[in-house]
Amino acid sequence: MFRVPYFGYRAPFREMERLQREMNRLFTETMSPGRGRVAAGYPAMNIWANEEGVIVTAELPGVNPEDIDIAVDGDTLTLTGVRHPEALKEGETYHRRERGAGKFNRVFQLPFQVEMEAVEATFANGVLHITLPRAEEDKPRKIEVKTG
Repeated sequence: MFRVPYFGYRAPFREMERLQREMNRLFTETMSPGRGRVAAGYPAMNIWANEEGVIVTAELPGVNPEDIDIAVDGDTLTLTGVRHPEALKEGETYHRRERGAGKFNRVFQLPFQVEMEAVEATFANGVLHITLPRAEEDKPRKIEVKTG
C-alpha cells in the first residue's frame, strides 16, 4: 500500500501563505500613494546644517550629472532628474530587475535663507554633494549690551 508522507496540518497551507505574503507585498509597493517606478524618497538624501550653511548629499547611482537639476529659491531646495533604464543587448532579457528608472523630484525646506550665488555642487562616485552657504542677512548677529 502506498502512503503519502504526513507533513502536519499546516503543510497544505504553506504555499497559500507564501502567495498571500507576495500579494500583500505587491499591493503595498504598487498601490501606496507617491509610489511609481521609482520608490518614494528617491534619491536617498542626508541634510545637515550648522551656523555657516547646509550640506546635502544624495545617492544617485547610474544617473548622469547632465540629467540632474538643482534649484534654490530662498529657503527651498529642489532636486530633480532622471535615471534612464539600462539598455539590453539583442537577445538579453531581465532575470531580475530591482533598480528603478524614471524621473525623480525632491523638495526640501531649508532651515534658513541661502546665498544662492555661492551654492556649489559636485558629483563623484554616484554621490551628489551640495554646499549651500547661509545668507549673510540671515546669520545670527551678536548684539552688544551697553551699560549705562
